[in-house]
Amino acid sequence: MAAQCDIPQSSLIHKEEPYALVILKSSRESHCHYCLGELPLDTVPCLSCSIPLYCSERCRAQAGGGSLVRHQEEQRDKSYGDSLEKHVMEVTSLHNSTTAVECFPEHKHECGGVHWPAVLPPDVVLAGRILAKHLSQTGILMNPETLITLGFSHNYSLIAQGTKLEVHIYASVLLCCLQHALGFELPVNAIYLSQTVILLSQIRVNAMAIIHMKSVDPRGPHAFTSTVEQVTVGQAIYKTGSMFNHSCQPNINAYFLSRTLFVRTTEVVQTGFPLELSYGPQVGQWDCCDRLQILEDKYSFRCRCSGCSELNIADLVLNAFHCANPDCIGVLLDTPVIKYETGKLTSSHKTSRLNGGSEVEKINVKSLVCLNLMSNNSSCHIKPASCLNCGHYCNLDAAREAVDNALSCMHSLEDAIASKEIPSMVLSDASRSLGLLRSVLHPYNKRIAESLLDEGKNFVVTLDAYPRTIGHAYLCINYYTCEEHLQAEDKLAQGFCWTGDLRSSKGLCSSSIKILEVLYGNDHIVIGYELIKLATIQLSLDDPEVAKTITRLEKIFLRYFGAHANLVLPYLETLKKESLPLHRQFSSVEI
Repeated sequence: MAAQCDIPQSSLIHKEEPYALVILKSSRESHCHYCLGELPLDTVPCLSCSIPLYCSERCRAQAGGGSLVRHQEEQRDKSYGDSLEKHVMEVTSLHNSTTAVECFPEHKHECGGVHWPAVLPPDVVLAGRILAKHLSQTGILMNPETLITLGFSHNYSLIAQGTKLEVHIYASVLLCCLQHALGFELPVNAIYLSQTVILLSQIRVNAMAIIHMKSVDPRGPHAFTSTVEQVTVGQAIYKTGSMFNHSCQPNINAYFLSRTLFVRTTEVVQTGFPLELSYGPQVGQWDCCDRLQILEDKYSFRCRCSGCSELNIADLVLNAFHCANPDCIGVLLDTPVIKYETGKLTSSHKTSRLNGGSEVEKINVKSLVCLNLMSNNSSCHIKPASCLNCGHYCNLDAAREAVDNALSCMHSLEDAIASKEIPSMVLSDASRSLGLLRSVLHPYNKRIAESLLDEGKNFVVTLDAYPRTIGHAYLCINYYTCEEHLQAEDKLAQGFCWTGDLRSSKGLCSSSIKILEVLYGNDHIVIGYELIKLATIQLSLDDPEVAKTITRLEKIFLRYFGAHANLVLPYLETLKKESLPLHRQFSSVEI
């Protein structure tokens, strides 16, 4: 898909209801099986089976788990009294505003006392809902060759033999279950089986994960920070939304309100330029080598986006080592990284990213890499363990050993944080280890930044960002809290929080944001989430700078979510309200 005209930043370019949707098993007890909102205490069960739970009778009726006519009669006969206002709010709320949307009873064929939807994997249940909807719209006496009309690509021919066998077994089981549930003779023959196998393969490559944001404001003796999580609650097929191509440097952002998909530009997109979102990996999150491997394993294609074909600072420094020459800020690359970066240098676009990037990025790249290396094809040979800038050699085996020793201290700190008892010796050892990491790893190495940031899983923000499932949904990725990177400065910041040293924690958080700005850019959504961490610490310190922090993070969220920013992240409004008295207090002092 490409822009048909110049599109401004933060423009809403697409809105779509799912063709078919299913809740994930992990969310069955906590989220409505239709609108995917959080369940209230008084849940509404299906009238005929014990599988789904709903937040309201309206959702139950729309899902096909109950009669819409019965629901309407019950509403007419019901006396609301003092709860009338609550009822009006419920009916007119965002997640129930689907009156004008085509409503297929997606649970009806599953509602026969048989619990196969609770046993089979979500993607198989989703395939069943697609088949049931398709058959209800077209009829069973049709040409089986046109059974599936999604029009999506698939990677069946490229998957392993064991996976193919698994898909065939699930397809056979699903057809038998549907035959029993639909009440008519659904042929379980080679043609129908092959079409169902293709459908399952299409889902595995094109289904999208439905992500909801959850904000938690903890109360307790150590409640210095708040937690914001993104929860993967469902998996769905969007017939248009699933057609967007991937880029490791996307220019659009996909997000969800209830079941509805919204797609918004994150930068100005000129006429004719492709509109691309991320299927998971992005520049700044993983280096080029890892991104290519992930996409090839999950989607069976080799990415040729600008991030994977043009030189960029993030791929150079993400996992780089520090030059042994203390006066040089050049990078030392490991052998696997060298292969891919050399390929970029020899490509026809070797300088386009450098020339088209920001001034800060151009300066940084020029200080990291010898200019002759970038401009002279005959010099495109990068030596392992040699600085790209000054050529100084470094013993990478010794450097790796030092990093491993430092990270073991960080693991000890992580264990101490989990036990909520942090001895002073553990904290001091971790501080020394951070110094060691800074001396061995490049200053922009992501392990240092994330060591500053995440503080384990419960510091300020834990976020699984931008996944796409089994296809676009099962690849649940966190931009800045990857498990292998829960290290030094992250853990130290959390440790300082637990010991009450918020000023040290603030300093570590600020330092990590500076590193992530180099990796992602100043206005990336990752920076926004880290600014939430910083803002919560600043509020605890009565720091007047919190107003600037909140203004900046609000600008970032408006870029990615537009007018929906406060709906996607309700905690943003809470931060603004809590900072207002502090802002007024210091404003009056200045006057």
